Amino acid sequence: MSKAIAVLGSALFFVIAPLVLAGFIPWWATQWEFRPAFFGVDLTRILGGILIIVGVPGLVDSFARFALEGLGTPAPVAPTQKLVVTGLYRYVRNPIYIAVVAVIFGQALLFGDWRLLWYGALLWLFFHLFVVMYEEPTLKETFGTEYESFRTNVPRWIPRLTPWRAA
Repeated sequence: MSKAIAVLGSALFFVIAPLVLAGFIPWWATQWEFRPAFFGVDLTRILGGILIIVGVPGLVDSFARFALEGLGTPAPVAPTQKLVVTGLYRYVRNPIYIAVVAVIFGQALLFGDWRLLWYGALLWLFFHLFVVMYEEPTLKETFGTEYESFRTNVPRWIPRLTPWRAA
């Protein structure tokens, strides 16, 4: 896949998946109206804003790496040709899923909406099952020992404190 096609495909998938999951659905559920802060603590709103501010660039960066370095997209129908092990992938294997859930949890805290907390938790559970049952076996089959080395050294969900570098 050429870089141009990978960029266009990733941009299309960005609109279909993360923007719907972390943008449209939370807006549809809340209309982005502020409710009382969780437990009456306004600091939760600041934490929510931080999660959104950290999540969005991480999501965009990961999508860009899939297109520009991996020559593919995050979509299973048009996967990368090369295993992406740079950027946030040096710290954690699933930064896209983490970023999406962080943005949803951030909105939950910002708007004081319990429904978004439940939605984010259920979405993370779906992501976990998808990763374990489909993504990891597929990546092992596709990239073999390169993926095994990555998987051995980089955690699935909780980031490393130091960046891993492929041999």
